[in-house]
Amino acid sequence: MWLVTGANGQLGSELKSLLGTSAVYVDRAELDISDELAVKNFLEKNRFDGVVNCAAYTAVDRAEDEPAEADRINHLGPKWLAKYGKCIIHISTDYVFDGIAHIPYSENDRPNPVSAYGRTKLAGERAVLEQAETAIIIRTAWLYSLHGSNFVKTMLKLGRTRDSLNVVSDQIGSPTSAADLAKVIIEILPQINRKKKEIYHFTNEGVCSWYDFAVAIMQIAELPCKVLPIESRDYPTRTKRPFYSVLNKKKIKNDFGLKIRYWRDALSEVVQKAFD
Repeated sequence: MWLVTGANGQLGSELKSLLGTSAVYVDRAELDISDELAVKNFLEKNRFDGVVNCAAYTAVDRAEDEPAEADRINHLGPKWLAKYGKCIIHISTDYVFDGIAHIPYSENDRPNPVSAYGRTKLAGERAVLEQAETAIIIRTAWLYSLHGSNFVKTMLKLGRTRDSLNVVSDQIGSPTSAADLAKVIIEILPQINRKKKEIYHFTNEGVCSWYDFAVAIMQIAELPCKVLPIESRDYPTRTKRPFYSVLNKKKIKNDFGLKIRYWRDALSEVVQKAFD
């Protein structure tokens, strides 16, 4: 029996629909992962096979004003889950990189986060590697689903009410279906090599800009809203975003024999479900 934290978020919700009663699900109301004593007592009492940590502080801009809160959830939470859970699958992010590369980032590339969010997520990775007996860290990017708040849901909402939208075209990455990531985690669970610690990258295949992503959403949803490309400097945000955050997935494909869907195929499935 596995414990899934962050169970009401995008990824946690997808895992819940796939794993059903074969896992226990908690969110912040049931377990404050940043509370060491609470985590210790909970995990010692229940004795799980391991933890899938989907909990995260993901308000990227707000993290600049609330770095301590982001650190509490993104760093201390994973630290205690790894220490007392012993075996952990921990979800991390492309934001651990600075985004100045021109080829996909591999697991061996040196992290260099340029935001509070990225720094707290990197601290969480390092704590997991230090504290856990067995650890798999999966870095992902541009996650979306029909649950929670994400780019796809925002675009669908705005696309229904606006004639046009401006979307940045100079930030490049790979959209990731939370459902596809959940399926990968379930494939990995029985293959975990105990006492080993590894970092992996997972996104859907292919690359695009946020502009390309938005255009695809409107096309698939058959919404008349026109998407207009703009530069990042024309859409200032509180946080510096990576301009290029494509992740190399060779390692995870080789180690677990994965076949990964093209991002637009995965997106089509999610958008169509939004209209069912």
